[in-house]
Amino acid sequence: MKITSLAVLVGAAAANRRRVAAIVATALAVVSLPAPSAARATPAPWHDVVVTGTDAEGAARAVRAAGGRVVTLLPVVRGVAAQLPPGRTLDPAWSVAPQREITVADAQTPDQTTGTATVRQMVGLPADGDEGRGVTVAVVDTGIADVPDLAGQLAGRVDLTGTGAGDGYGHGTFMAGLIAATGEASDGRYRGVAPGAKLIDVKVADADGRTDLTTVLRGLQWVSDHRRDVQVVNLSLSSNSPLPYQIDPLTQALESLWHQGVTVVVPSGNDGPDTGSVTSPGNDPLLLTTGGLDAAGTAGRADDVVGAWSGRGPTWQGDAKPDLVAAGGHVVSLRSPGSVVDRGSPQARVGDGYFRGSGTSMAAAVTSGVVADTLAVQPKLRPDAIKNLLVSTAYSSAGLSRASGGGAGGLDAARVLAAAPRWNAGKAQQQYDADTATVGRDAKRWADFSKALVDGNRQAADKAWKKLTPASRDWAARAWAQLDPAARAWAARAWAGSDFTARAWADAEWVARAWAARAWAARAWASDDWAARAWAGEEWAARAWAADDWAARAWAADRWSARAWAWMPNP
Repeated sequence: MKITSLAVLVGAAAANRRRVAAIVATALAVVSLPAPSAARATPAPWHDVVVTGTDAEGAARAVRAAGGRVVTLLPVVRGVAAQLPPGRTLDPAWSVAPQREITVADAQTPDQTTGTATVRQMVGLPADGDEGRGVTVAVVDTGIADVPDLAGQLAGRVDLTGTGAGDGYGHGTFMAGLIAATGEASDGRYRGVAPGAKLIDVKVADADGRTDLTTVLRGLQWVSDHRRDVQVVNLSLSSNSPLPYQIDPLTQALESLWHQGVTVVVPSGNDGPDTGSVTSPGNDPLLLTTGGLDAAGTAGRADDVVGAWSGRGPTWQGDAKPDLVAAGGHVVSLRSPGSVVDRGSPQARVGDGYFRGSGTSMAAAVTSGVVADTLAVQPKLRPDAIKNLLVSTAYSSAGLSRASGGGAGGLDAARVLAAAPRWNAGKAQQQYDADTATVGRDAKRWADFSKALVDGNRQAADKAWKKLTPASRDWAARAWAQLDPAARAWAARAWAGSDFTARAWADAEWVARAWAARAWAARAWASDDWAARAWAGEEWAARAWAADDWAARAWAADRWSARAWAWMPNP
């Protein structure tokens, strides 16, 4: 399993800071304009934020000490959702992310397929079957409608929107069908890939497909609280979050679930086909990120290609994504009658109970179903081993190369299930566990090395590097080597392009050392208390990405959307 992500974060963050700086300049320019007297008399609004750090109770105390209000505790991110009064900031030990609106938006795309293959045929499963029995998948989405194909499939409902059960938008029902539809309304034709699995409807978006960061985090907190009853999370959302995954509350929450033993599947986003178009949370190297392949409606694989809409890596932090691709083009799943999507695209209806669509959301749901199938066969597998299994058994074809955004290749459910009974952590997992123990023992030394890099102090970094154990340095070299060539080249360019690097640290040896810190951060950042303090304590983080007034204004107003959940009309 590839382990990634910090020193490139330093270089890439520098580039990102320039982008953020532009936003700052614009925001400050707007703020500096003279306001009408009536506007000046209006009290400035409080800011909705998510505060993260070492623990939820500590975050709550910090918010109250600053005169703010705690909205809800979020232990899943070691923080809280809160409101801060204008002009108030917290101690830099706490990272403050502004509230973000999340809007589900559609992009109509012409359908050119004449094929009739079902999703089960596309992933190599037989027409009948009861895969996934004994496994529960949480669908964190717009809700799940009561339709015949899902009768008896729901193990529970959780409504975080206050709008009640059901799916007024239509997206969550489509995802649920790809995972666990029974095919009741189609004589079994449109069965999901895990019809034996149970679903939990974690509704986080309203009938307009809109939600916000806090609501999604509350949904993930529910999953964390019930992690003994949930084995898989499908989060078919994507965003263009400006935050590095190490400090973005959304990816922090998903990584927390992963470490708790819940396999998290996310899409690469629908902003393709350009390089670097993978969106958050698909940019997180730990999670299982799925891109979308277009099977042209056929069961054969020679004509499979990565969908033009599928997000491609490397990410802006240099990680190779997606991990693999799955059936996501021209797939048929459940219709939510009368929903926004249903009314807006009547031409996409298939019979009375089904609908046709394309996108990486669909590919993620298909992958979640196959993960459920895998756990039904081998329930002891942890998320890392499951990810390794799916990636290791992926099939290749000319149209699914890494260069074209295909990751390791296409998801092959038949091969996965054939290998699952004999699959264990294997050498890759054993090495991962050994590496985790190694960097854990060297945590303080890595902390010193990381700080020196961020401070731009080569002498201190050299000194800290020499104090690392040989096992840590060996791991660092392997972590660098595991990144694919395109990402390595990008990382080297990003690192060498930063000001202090251009002056002194552009040599290959130092780039490799810098990468070591970046790779180590992916493991240590989410789990070590010092990391939250050290990262949030950096001046640029406190000023650019924390509780500054401009940030709350600029980011809260910029909608975070999964704008390319592309619904395809019926041929």
